[in-house]
Amino acid sequence: MTDIARKTKILEGVAPDAIPYDALMEAQEPAVLKGIAGDWPLVRRGMESPRRAIAYLTSFYEGRPVVGYVGAPEIKGRFFYNEDATTLNFQAQRVKLDAFLERIHDHLEDEAAPSFYIGSTDADVYLPGLRNENDLILDHPMFERNPPLVGLWIGNRTIASAHYDYSNNIACCLVGRRRFTLFPPEQIANLYPGPLEPTPGGQVVSMVNFSAPDFERYPRFREALAAGEVAELEPGDVLFYPAMWWHHVEALEPFNVMMNYWWNVSPAFMDTPQITLMHALLSLRDRPDTEKRAWRAVFDYYVFGPAGQAGAHLPERARGPLAPLDERGARRLRAWLLNRLNR
Repeated sequence: MTDIARKTKILEGVAPDAIPYDALMEAQEPAVLKGIAGDWPLVRRGMESPRRAIAYLTSFYEGRPVVGYVGAPEIKGRFFYNEDATTLNFQAQRVKLDAFLERIHDHLEDEAAPSFYIGSTDADVYLPGLRNENDLILDHPMFERNPPLVGLWIGNRTIASAHYDYSNNIACCLVGRRRFTLFPPEQIANLYPGPLEPTPGGQVVSMVNFSAPDFERYPRFREALAAGEVAELEPGDVLFYPAMWWHHVEALEPFNVMMNYWWNVSPAFMDTPQITLMHALLSLRDRPDTEKRAWRAVFDYYVFGPAGQAGAHLPERARGPLAPLDERGARRLRAWLLNRLNR
């Protein structure tokens, strides 16, 4: 991995029932909460051995198939593309979790092991009861309004290439060690995003191989490195990072388990901005530059400026979609859009 000098801020001595959610959300930058999950039973089992951790996980498993990803030893854990980025370099299949974990265990001592990975698997659906013994204390009003989606990430030495998510994230390193390399959203151009589809995990990823960057092909990656930071996580450590931050994730041991919490603070009736981006590719990107500059001003006025700005001078009953959006207004606006798109 290319060296990055700056380390993510570390908060020591934070009690599990005193996570500073307000301060984290206000700062809008990554932070490691050292040892917050250190007393969780899964962490303790993992410190004893991978076998104990696997046995503990499977004690909650009720047999529902999960999606398992397998790559050849040659990919060295980097779930990515083939040479021309037209297909992926691994296979996905429905598997039984207990059998997949045994496959990982069978290769623990294998220096040329296949790459095994289970990503973003709903903890409550597939391992019911696990969170009764292994869970963050979510005592903040934002979680009442927007309950987190809690996922499990399990595998051997794997790499999730740099990407961003739409949600805020708390990642709990439970078994093995992980390294997160993080970049603020403004670094998107310097990270050289790949195809919109297909993608290795549902999100656009950086085309740069962080283990051996090709600076001739991706020269601006040096600027990204200068702006990046690294979080080294031991078992029991917890990492917070805000929505839209790019993160490159390396699992560093023969067996690794992470649990993460995704949540948004915007209402559930709001659509993902990715839909807006795709429509903008259709309607804006290839227009003349003079028109695009004009539309940028329009978007700044209606979208990126203060939320109430565009409708403030209008009578309240005349504001239509310029009024504060609620669930009813979102349904009406979505119906209007669908009608226009289906013309």
